[in-house]
Amino acid sequence: MPSLLALPFGLRPATEQFLRSLSTSGLILGTLFFAASLTPSLLPRPFALQGLLSGLALAAGYGIGVCGRGLWRWLELPAASGRLRWLINGVLGLLCIGVAVAFLVQASEWQNSVRALMDLPPVETGRPFSVGLVAVAVFGVLLVVARLFAWVTRAIARRLGRVVPVRLAAFVAVCLSVALFWTIANGVLARGVVNTFDSSFKQLDALVEDGIDAPAQADRTGSAQSLVAWRYLGRHGRRHIAAGPRGEDIAAVTGRPARDPVRVYVGLHSAQTIGQRVALALAELERVGGFERAVLVVVTPTGTGWIDPGAITAVEHLHHGDVATVAVQYSYLPSWLSLLIQPEHGADTARALFRAVYDRWRALPRQTRPRLFLHGLSLGALHSERSADMWDIVGDPFHGAVWSGPPFRNQTWQWVTANRNPDSPAWLPRFRDGAVIRFANQASRLDDFDAPWGPLRIVYLQYASDPVSFFDPMAFLREPAWLAGERGPDVSPSLRWFPVVTMLQLAVDLAAAADAPIGHGHSYATEHYIAAWRAVSATDGWSDADIARLEAAIGDLR
Repeated sequence: MPSLLALPFGLRPATEQFLRSLSTSGLILGTLFFAASLTPSLLPRPFALQGLLSGLALAAGYGIGVCGRGLWRWLELPAASGRLRWLINGVLGLLCIGVAVAFLVQASEWQNSVRALMDLPPVETGRPFSVGLVAVAVFGVLLVVARLFAWVTRAIARRLGRVVPVRLAAFVAVCLSVALFWTIANGVLARGVVNTFDSSFKQLDALVEDGIDAPAQADRTGSAQSLVAWRYLGRHGRRHIAAGPRGEDIAAVTGRPARDPVRVYVGLHSAQTIGQRVALALAELERVGGFERAVLVVVTPTGTGWIDPGAITAVEHLHHGDVATVAVQYSYLPSWLSLLIQPEHGADTARALFRAVYDRWRALPRQTRPRLFLHGLSLGALHSERSADMWDIVGDPFHGAVWSGPPFRNQTWQWVTANRNPDSPAWLPRFRDGAVIRFANQASRLDDFDAPWGPLRIVYLQYASDPVSFFDPMAFLREPAWLAGERGPDVSPSLRWFPVVTMLQLAVDLAAAADAPIGHGHSYATEHYIAAWRAVSATDGWSDADIARLEAAIGDLR
């Protein structure tokens, strides 16, 4: 009986042979996975990204189908044959194709259900033909790699089978093939990619951009009087210093007298070791009078050295410029690559900087020293959270922290979310009485708690649509907790959990997280930083009307 895939007429022998070699059960399950990948996830997807995702889903479903069929045969379970097998495969194949077509037709509406929540214009079409072509291309590449792996495994097994039992030969062949392919991928491909990234981002970090000049004011990092050379600050360090507002800029917004904020930043190449960079940051902070301000913030940058300007601008305006911030760069690579290559480098830097600043701060008289806070976004939040050992500071704690976009790997964040009050959702937990830790998003009220704040205040600022926070590696097997019950304000009601596929969707969302519209995904808005810092730093003299005017003046969403 001919294969279901050999039914089309006029195929060349090589093409027909290739189609016959494909697994029908794999294609059926792969088609269902392909269809499921078209449903919405946390972020809107352009057609190229959708095609990549659909190709990965098709390959995953195909692989599971092939493995399932192989296991069925290995267990010697009964299977249909002849015309009955052809009929069953034909019916299932037609049903799956129908599902895929129906889902392709619905794909645009699903994407628009996400885009509408993020105030994006709707798309007229999901470009099903383009998505299909990209998906087939991705599937084809992965299929070639898989078949090459199978060919190598069989070749090794045949040779080993001459001297050892067949099943032992097969087991050893699989192990050797995995080791070979892993060595090639890790030692050649991965290293080449890493070296390319390293070279590119190193050059980008050293780039001195036109229009960003060294400050002339002596009290600014990078000036002629500064202990830190302007050329060694790194691209994001120079941007951070140059973008800092002056007192008159803040006064023009708030209508009240304001001081020039202090911003201290030490670049990765300002000194050779972490200890030297931290010592340089502390000396520069002393030089510019950072410990004489009302508020002192220890900031941990992202992997590239970037500091979210909205977070710092917000606290500087709320405290009328009487603020000092200090940061030390630990990498020039993107956060995901920095975490992969140098997993402890950022934490070590954050820990050393906090320890140095905390020890100096603790030695000051309680009545005159500034209030001390921590801040970090994304990977910066992860490392900032690790920087302070609570057992070391419990006798004289710092005053609070604003950690935005906490990655799903944050252990404290994970534990607090898992132990949230039962009546609160995972995307906006309420933890105990809210005296120490509170969570905020676009619309939450941080004062909506019966218990007052304690001496230490921590706010996690997170959006329900942020895959950096809500990626779940176990989503391939179980429904994430944040999908249960009421959805977040910017999460599509059409989002549904599918085994394996949902994890792939979230992984693709991770790649596009920073490209989300401001106020969604991993792009945090100044307005929401204002609310977080207002709660954490207990600003005085600001009415709700004043806050609304501040948001309108410096916010991103007005």
